[in-house]
Amino acid sequence: MRLDSWQKSSYCGEGESCVHVSATDTTVRLTESGDPSGAILHTTPAAFAALTQALKTGSPSPYIDVTPIPDGHVRIGGVVTTTPEKWDAFVRGVRAGEFDHFATAG
Repeated sequence: MRLDSWQKSSYCGEGESCVHVSATDTTVRLTESGDPSGAILHTTPAAFAALTQALKTGSPSPYIDVTPIPDGHVRIGGVVTTTPEKWDAFVRGVRAGEFDHFATAG
């Protein structure tokens, strides 16, 4: 698999927008494909690895904040906003190991 192509969780519905991840060189990127603003969070593989480990263990991520916001959405790293359903699909994919290879990008 090419790391510079966007990947979404297999738990996302077919054809639905979702949280997507890609990597180029030493940068891991996250976006919400349905976001009309096209916001992209850029982070390091180490910070992404810490996020995925935190999601697997239920602990907070030391580098990337995940915050529920008053309108019911979830904000990732203060940049990307998604719905609770799409966030849940992403987390389920993380727990299944679908994004582990991005933690070693570069």
